[in-house]
Amino acid sequence: MPLYDTRSPLPEALPEAAREADVVVLGGGVVGVCTALYLTERGASVTLIERAGLAAGASYGNAGWIFPSHAVPLPGPGVTRQALRWLLDPDSPLYIQPTLRPAMLRWLWRFWRACDLEQAKRGFALHRELSLASRGCYEALAARDDLSMDFGYTREGLLLAFESGEGLREIEGELTWLEELGGEAKRLGRDALRELEPMLTPEIAGGVAFSSDAHVEPGPFVHQVGQGAAELGASICCHTEVLGLRATPTAATVETNRGVFRGKQLVLAAGAWNAPLSGQLGAPLPIEAAKGYSVSVERPAAFGPRPVMLAEARVGVTPMGDTLRFAGTLELAGLDLRVNPRRVAAIRRAAARCLPGAADAAHLETWRGLRPLTPDDLPILGRMSRHPAVLVAGGHGMHGLSQGPISGQLIAALASGEPPALDLAPFSPARFDA
Repeated sequence: MPLYDTRSPLPEALPEAAREADVVVLGGGVVGVCTALYLTERGASVTLIERAGLAAGASYGNAGWIFPSHAVPLPGPGVTRQALRWLLDPDSPLYIQPTLRPAMLRWLWRFWRACDLEQAKRGFALHRELSLASRGCYEALAARDDLSMDFGYTREGLLLAFESGEGLREIEGELTWLEELGGEAKRLGRDALRELEPMLTPEIAGGVAFSSDAHVEPGPFVHQVGQGAAELGASICCHTEVLGLRATPTAATVETNRGVFRGKQLVLAAGAWNAPLSGQLGAPLPIEAAKGYSVSVERPAAFGPRPVMLAEARVGVTPMGDTLRFAGTLELAGLDLRVNPRRVAAIRRAAARCLPGAADAAHLETWRGLRPLTPDDLPILGRMSRHPAVLVAGGHGMHGLSQGPISGQLIAALASGEPPALDLAPFSPARFDA
């Protein structure tokens, strides 16, 4: 089974078959492993290269949501004004570290340009389309009997919980967009909301129930899909660091700490690291690392089966087997993996305020990871204009788990010369060429 891990003192020698492939995929997160699986199923020889281990980055500790309902993109009307209030507050849901880094300043300019009502509505529809298609992929993968797939897929919907009447009023615009697209949202008063999740504080104002959303355990999902790709013949090379990239119109070369790999095509699916990797090809993508945090505790027996979004605090709460995970915050600070205790404390305070019984449960893990965020908050899916042998599958921001499987399927189709199931024009890397 060609799954190679170099954590042992004497790493395995890689066979030549792993070094020469039809497609080399960079990145062992949800998008990378799904791309490898769907490519291998199409008969391509695939080598996946991962700098750490599978699910070592943002794909491990996130909220685990597949959310076609609550899919508003980050840039939108009023966001700039709100972001300025949050800018210098390290405890806020969004924190942008002050910087004069040119790439970050260009990114912020593009983000500001995307804060438009029509672009927000279009982005909402595109996010919903991708997440609905991805939900179908999850259901198909969970139902497979040829590969061992047990990653906790559960379709129980999603609850939004608001601490104030103002928050309930502000969500109405989003709910109107959802209903115009055929989605369903049920407005709930305090008592009706607490019937669905009794652990919510009696001071909660009310909320919304979405019936179309689902959730999984992200770490097990990535590991099992990667294992499935390996069982079908893909070479999964973990703890292999990319040192350099070169591309011609018909091939790509990847130099690593374990030697050279060559592919007829190359897929960049390395999350936040797609920015420096694309820079090595002379065409840097406008992707900023958006650091997120999660705190996992023992799941109280009374907590229900549905994820809950603590709306004002932007904290997602997800039941995952015997674990309850609180995930949130967005910190734009570059490729910085240091833990900011104030960000973790902000999540804990929101949990204690809204779910006091759950917040007191035994602590299991504190995690942080870098989510790859584009200035229009839409993923990048397609071929690079300057390098037709290089495909990009990244920039999903907080939607990576929600949209990962369909992204892998779309890129696999494109690399195989098949027409993708969805129109990729809105996600093309070429939209940033100017």
